[in-house]
Amino acid sequence: MSSPLLPLLLVLYKTTHHHENLLVAASSRDSTLASRARTAPSIDSHIHPSAYLSLAILAARCAHRGGIEFDLVVMEAAAAMEAGRKLAARHPHGRSRTAHNMSSSSLRKKSDAALVRKVPVAPLRPLLANLQEVFLATKLAVLFPAVPLAIAAQCFRFDQVWVFALSLLGLIPLAERVSFLTEQIALYTGPTVGGLLNATCGNATELIIALFALLKGKIEVVKCSLLGSVLSNLLLVLGTSLFCGGVVNLGARQPYDRNQSDVSTALLFLAVLCHSAPLLLRYAVAAGEHSVSATSAAASLDLSRACSFVMLASYVAYLFFQLKTHRQLFEPQEVDGGDAGDDDEEPALGFASALFWLALMTAVISVLSEYVVGTIEPTSQSWGLSVSFISIILLPIVGNAAEHAGAIIFALKNKLDITLGVALGSATQISMFVVPLSVLVAWIMGVQMDLDFKLLETGSLFMAVLVTAFTLQGILLLLCYIVIGACFFVARQPADQDVS
Repeated sequence: MSSPLLPLLLVLYKTTHHHENLLVAASSRDSTLASRARTAPSIDSHIHPSAYLSLAILAARCAHRGGIEFDLVVMEAAAAMEAGRKLAARHPHGRSRTAHNMSSSSLRKKSDAALVRKVPVAPLRPLLANLQEVFLATKLAVLFPAVPLAIAAQCFRFDQVWVFALSLLGLIPLAERVSFLTEQIALYTGPTVGGLLNATCGNATELIIALFALLKGKIEVVKCSLLGSVLSNLLLVLGTSLFCGGVVNLGARQPYDRNQSDVSTALLFLAVLCHSAPLLLRYAVAAGEHSVSATSAAASLDLSRACSFVMLASYVAYLFFQLKTHRQLFEPQEVDGGDAGDDDEEPALGFASALFWLALMTAVISVLSEYVVGTIEPTSQSWGLSVSFISIILLPIVGNAAEHAGAIIFALKNKLDITLGVALGSATQISMFVVPLSVLVAWIMGVQMDLDFKLLETGSLFMAVLVTAFTLQGILLLLCYIVIGACFFVARQPADQDVS
């Protein structure tokens, strides 16, 4: 055998306005091998870095082999480039999908274009296709009739309990559609703007309910509903997901990235500190250990507003950390055996259309949220439950049912990174963004809302964050949620009942 050939695999990047070409050439005495190397397929611009890394490794292997099995190396390079294509397709327009996106996508279904093509009037087909994508491309479409029923019940003066129940049911598909429309807009705006949209609209339902409750002066409803959202995400959603995922995948390894959860729990501990500071100040002043220049309530209010600015600044830094500097920590990990086609998505709606439907859905959510806030007290009296129990337990469970179901579905598929991203990310967003924003908005409105959520509420929040930070045992989180729910069930009875 002649002296070994040493083909050199060079990866050249030729950037143009639309794409990059990957040229593979070989330095060899054999022109046939060189020509085969030059015919290696080119790939599009948005190539995942792992594809280039694979090619670099193949180049080193080729050099070490001394030219033997060069054809095999070229084939492996082509396979690596094909993997790059698939990875690029999963992040169209440079967009990286967040856990919230993927959680909501588990409840979506593809529209049947054949039905629209059967419509004889051609000009109506685009409109019908648009309506089909917005209202029928979800597994929760069966709940959409609750929206007009709730509006009709309010207009025709039906019992307030019916208005409350129908409004809650109507919020479920609307919240899922807001997530879908936000993701559609993100396909056109890029990953950074899309991430900011998801961060703002991810908990739009809780924020809108809080704003309407502030307008009506129901500060207790605002505090309890936001606290309940954090508790349900940390204990109920995460606990149910981990427990069900562990049962279904019994005996299988369940990997997840701890770095993502560490970042979220660190922010949650900061939120607990900011919630505890006004409470501790109030008790310290009442015990005579410290004194304040103004009244205790005024000092607590000033401290709460200062803490709210700190929390919002921390949340902005968290977004910069998540969307810019350490984006790879928050990208859901690929799982062997997963559905590759789940992430291969093209825009289903135009930008203007998605923006219009997002504004319309937000307006409808505002209407239903106003109904929920206005009917929560009559419902409390009718059901014999306290307003705090309904706000802390029932509102978060029903209002976030779509997002919660998505987190559980991915846990069943052994994709715990997505589940953790949904539960911890949503809890972080509410505690570090929605709560301080509500305090500052109330300040602008002249409403005196502070971060003093009282002893039982703050203690429950602290224990929930503590248990979540140090253990991710599903059954333990569920049991903690049951105990906390029982506390709020017996702590405050309706006004017309006496505790014996």
